[in-house]
Amino acid sequence: MKAEKDTRSLASRLTALDRAIELSRGRVPDAVLAPADALIERAGQRLALAGDHTVVALAGATGSGKSSLFNAVSGTEFARPGVTRPTTSEAMAVAWGSEAPTALLDWLKVGGRHVVAPREEIPAGLVLLDLPDHDSTEAAHRITVDRLVKVVDMLVWVVDPQKYADAALHDGYLIPLAGHADLMVVALNQVDRLNPEQRHATLADLRRLLDSEGLSATPLVAVSALRGEGLGQLRELMAQAARDKEITARRFAADIAAEAATLRDALGTGPVPVLSRSDLAALHASVAEASGVPVVTEGVLNAWRHRGALATGWPLVTWLRRLKPDPLRRLRIGQGAGATDVVHASLPKATPVQRARLDASLRQVIDASVAHVPRAWAERLKAVARSDRAVLADRIDAAIGATDLRMDAGHGWWGVVTFLQWLGIAAVLIGGGWLLAPLVVAALQVPLVVPTITWQGWPVPTMLLLGGVGLGIVFGLLSRVFVEAGARVKQRQASHALTAAVGAVVDAEVIDPIRAELERLAEARAALERAR
Repeated sequence: MKAEKDTRSLASRLTALDRAIELSRGRVPDAVLAPADALIERAGQRLALAGDHTVVALAGATGSGKSSLFNAVSGTEFARPGVTRPTTSEAMAVAWGSEAPTALLDWLKVGGRHVVAPREEIPAGLVLLDLPDHDSTEAAHRITVDRLVKVVDMLVWVVDPQKYADAALHDGYLIPLAGHADLMVVALNQVDRLNPEQRHATLADLRRLLDSEGLSATPLVAVSALRGEGLGQLRELMAQAARDKEITARRFAADIAAEAATLRDALGTGPVPVLSRSDLAALHASVAEASGVPVVTEGVLNAWRHRGALATGWPLVTWLRRLKPDPLRRLRIGQGAGATDVVHASLPKATPVQRARLDASLRQVIDASVAHVPRAWAERLKAVARSDRAVLADRIDAAIGATDLRMDAGHGWWGVVTFLQWLGIAAVLIGGGWLLAPLVVAALQVPLVVPTITWQGWPVPTMLLLGGVGLGIVFGLLSRVFVEAGARVKQRQASHALTAAVGAVVDAEVIDPIRAELERLAEARAALERAR
């Protein structure tokens, strides 16, 4: 039951490691991801074939007596030691049981196979491999060793008294496999050639060396393939491995931990950056300035003044204002665009100062986003942040042109003023016409008397004339004040709306990709922690 639980736990860790790898692709060098990729593949294949078999491999250098020890442990003459051993890159296997685990050995690519009956000291299910010499001059031999070392459940490193401290073994295999210390055994062979003092000194020195390399959990056994010394202890360690149903899971768990540690170094451990609101606000403001938003807001101010003066000014003179172009229409800025009506503004290019401010704000955001981020991922962040400037500028221009500046709202009172202005003009025309009527009648010698009407002692025609003129002047002055106030409000509203529109484009084209990359990094690190 515990073995099934360990296998499920291992599967979830492999899934988490695979997720971390997928999230890291294109952001972490392939050379870092390749070993972890290979681990996931071989672990999946090995677990599918594991069954009830435990694979133990004897590995060692030329002359260590590995093949003789293989024969002595297995009780066979399957491996031919010394110079008579064929120079082949294939390993050989002895399996205890009723039949060879064909599928497993095929996957291991082990051609030579022999089946022996289980006995009391070695249970069924144990598969013992004799690997080629790891220091062989044949490259194929070394390739076979390197391949099988990564997939067997337990490794028995056979050394001899002359070369037990060989750097090729310790630096090439033992130290890199320190994470598998409890899944390895070091067997000092040929101890029959040593006297008691030499044996004690050699074992003590080898133990010290292993401990210094992080292999204190690795058992050290003194054996003699020739005299059978220590074989019982070695067989017992192998039998314990065969009875340990969790050994395969533990072996790959150690591999996962090692690969996760390597990938963790590549992903970094610092906090994932969070873009501050102040940095984003500064970027939005600098992009808006460089994109001509101040020009548009100035146009809104002048356009409201222009249109307000036309609507509320003295009708007899406002026609002169119609000769001037509307400031917003000159910028090709409308009152909004529909889904299929994309308006592009005609705005001046950014000045060098504006571009410098924009670059400084963008650089500040980029610097904040790459803090505590691994170099390869930081390069990716910089790439997505510095997107195609031409495309970005075009979309910002379109966004500005499509922004509804609400120039068609807030001027309902203009109609009332217009009506009153025309009413004043009507009074001026009636009063003036009334005053001029006697002169016209006298000049034409028409026998007509123009009536004189007064109100409170004031002639009504004069009151109409002066009242109409006064009404126009008063409403003109008051309207100018209210139009100016409305223009300022419209300018502020336009500034907010345009900055928001520009900010939305900047967020979509620059900030959102940065955040996506940072979230990807955080998710990759979280997956890696689950794998570890």
